[in-house]
Amino acid sequence: MKQTQPQCILTTAPCCRIRHAGFQLVELMIVLAIVAVLASIAYPSYVEYRDRANNAAAMTDIAIIAEAIERSYVQNQRFPDSLAEIGMGGVLDPWGHAYQYLKISGAGIKGKGAFRKDKALVPVNSDYDLYSLGKDGASRPPFPAKVSHDDIVRANNGRYIGLAADY
Repeated sequence: MKQTQPQCILTTAPCCRIRHAGFQLVELMIVLAIVAVLASIAYPSYVEYRDRANNAAAMTDIAIIAEAIERSYVQNQRFPDSLAEIGMGGVLDPWGHAYQYLKISGAGIKGKGAFRKDKALVPVNSDYDLYSLGKDGASRPPFPAKVSHDDIVRANNGRYIGLAADY
């Protein structure tokens, strides 16, 4: 008796093992490893980009608030007592913290303890201090303090707006 090979239903060719197209476990693991490597490279770059964007937004906000303070000074011949006086009291920095303002000129403050200070512990402004608490939400008056490094500050009476660590 002669054996015959079974025929495929759809074709007249003899049935052979059909290989299903698809991912095997090893292939899937390789793809996942590649995706993990790419993500581990890309995520720190994304975080750095986001921090730079938030810093730039805070610098722009400080420049806008400083302009409103200067306009108030020109109109009233005095600096405002608070940011609320110029309609900027509810403005938040990109990290969700209120901007900090301290009137120096004409405020009658005794001592220089509350003033923002540079590396030589010299006050950085003589008119008013305006700054963001930065990403960590904490700050101390001297710029060299570690918690102040990420603060976005106005210094030199407005001639510098940027990171406290870069001043």
